[in-house]
Amino acid sequence: MKTYSAKPAEVEKKWVLIDAQGLVVGRLASLIAMRLRGKHLPTFTPHVDLGDNVIVINADKVVLTGNKYNDKVYYWHTGFPGGIKERTARKILEGRFPERVLEKAVQRMLPRGPLARQQLTHLKLYAGASHPHEAQQPTTLDVAALNRKNARV
Repeated sequence: MKTYSAKPAEVEKKWVLIDAQGLVVGRLASLIAMRLRGKHLPTFTPHVDLGDNVIVINADKVVLTGNKYNDKVYYWHTGFPGGIKERTARKILEGRFPERVLEKAVQRMLPRGPLARQQLTHLKLYAGASHPHEAQQPTTLDVAALNRKNARV
């Protein structure tokens, strides 16, 4: 019996819509990362991009458990000596681009490399409740109904 390996020409991408309001960041990010890579499919092939296109609305209304809202710190380096910078999750969520908390969580759950960077472009995050992808007719995925721990009320 031969092992099946998907070809890029055989891939048929679906569009999935997720409403992130009240959902826990880590649990949502792991589900999105799995969908982007295509690991939910029986034909998963590690070197081929066969994941779905994921649209996330209300990304600014995600929930961090415990004290992470105030205590979680995101670091980056400017490239200059002594150029380490930091910002808390609270400042990011209350700031100009609140969807970046979820974007970073998903990005850090994907493997590093050219394929993962390509797969990350299939993630569309929106802070509000509207999105410009109605023409793709996305199917809605109810993440809160999958497990009671996925949502905080």
